[in-house]
Amino acid sequence: MIRFILADLRRLWAGSLVVVLLVALATALGVCVVLQERALRLGSARAADKFDLVIGAGGSETQLVLSSVFLQPSPLPLMPGEVLARLAADPRVDWAAPIGFGDSFSGYPIVGTTVTLAEKLSGGFAEGKVFAQEGEAVIGSAVKLPLGGEIKPMHGSAEEGGETHTELIYHVAGRLRPTGTAWDRAVLVPIQAVWHIHGMEAHEPAEEGTGHDRESASVTGTGHEHQEASDHNAGDEHHGEPNPDAALNENWTADTPGLPAILVKPKTIADAYKLRQDYRSGNTVAVFPGEVLTNLYATLGNAKQILVAVAAGAQTLVAASLVLVTVIHIGQRRRQIGALRAFGAPRGAILGIVWLEFFFLLAVGIGLGLVFGYVAALTLSGLFSETSGIAMPVGFAREDAGLAAALLAFAAILAALPAALAYRQSPAQALRA
Repeated sequence: MIRFILADLRRLWAGSLVVVLLVALATALGVCVVLQERALRLGSARAADKFDLVIGAGGSETQLVLSSVFLQPSPLPLMPGEVLARLAADPRVDWAAPIGFGDSFSGYPIVGTTVTLAEKLSGGFAEGKVFAQEGEAVIGSAVKLPLGGEIKPMHGSAEEGGETHTELIYHVAGRLRPTGTAWDRAVLVPIQAVWHIHGMEAHEPAEEGTGHDRESASVTGTGHEHQEASDHNAGDEHHGEPNPDAALNENWTADTPGLPAILVKPKTIADAYKLRQDYRSGNTVAVFPGEVLTNLYATLGNAKQILVAVAAGAQTLVAASLVLVTVIHIGQRRRQIGALRAFGAPRGAILGIVWLEFFFLLAVGIGLGLVFGYVAALTLSGLFSETSGIAMPVGFAREDAGLAAALLAFAAILAALPAALAYRQSPAQALRA
């Protein structure tokens, strides 16, 4: 029986190949959706795990997390620098690191922060050391620069027509170990250098509506509106004088310039919840990145259902096409079936041959679909990781075995249709066709 099936498949290889490819592509679409959605959830969750608590000015919690954890460019409002001074002195806080962003270099975001965050972010350095002067920088593992390389900060990005700052040129002092987060593509510089470049003096807090405030706000994002505000008030600008050899001062006071976000490491879980409660009132908001991502996952879940429905629709169309192909195929093989019956082949044997042949094609298509879907998800995740820096783990889970079993069960049922048609044909009718 097996020899007969293999010989039949070789004889009808073109039609068999079409059936296999149809099934493979339909299966791959569904598998790719499932794997890609899971990779996105796992990758973003692991990236957010490195940050326990994020505090920022009042506004969108989602945007605060996207900007501070995933380094997505967006203008954020500034909160008073005294918030950082309070957190630094709070006994419930292990460390608190301010971040300021808005500048870039060759597509890499430049993030102003502290020595503490640079040392804690990846657990050490692949090469070099942490920045110790205002003109030094630490780069993520994916930044393509050598130690000692020059970094000329640009306000915003080249695509937005950003302007290169001429006040200071950073030199790479160290490279972090890989973290699997967006910070692998970041350039970390001393926060005081960012303040000096943007004219944010520690003794002169910005007031809303002034040209100084509009220039300071440009540290929080790369929006055109901030760049235009700076241009329109060029006559009022009073940039600081960054000194590349200046020592770092990370003793925060109430006169500390405004900040878009602060990353906080509480000492205990209880402290984390107390801090979040304390800083969720007034002019600040405190969030757990994981909670914000949960809300995003709910949205992704709805999108996933839509994509799965589209994939199911495509698979239904393929199944309908296969039914049509099957009916035509059995009609073309009526003489062959009649000959087998005339030579004494029992109906059960005919049923088994046709069922096994068609089920084999469907099973091969499903197997190839699993491979194609995995490769497609791996490719898409690789492209996303390259642009975002977030590691996207693609892999099958235990529940995927249920999906494969369901597909094979459906294939077994679908293969029964041509087998039943062949089973019902009489030898005389088949030979007269």
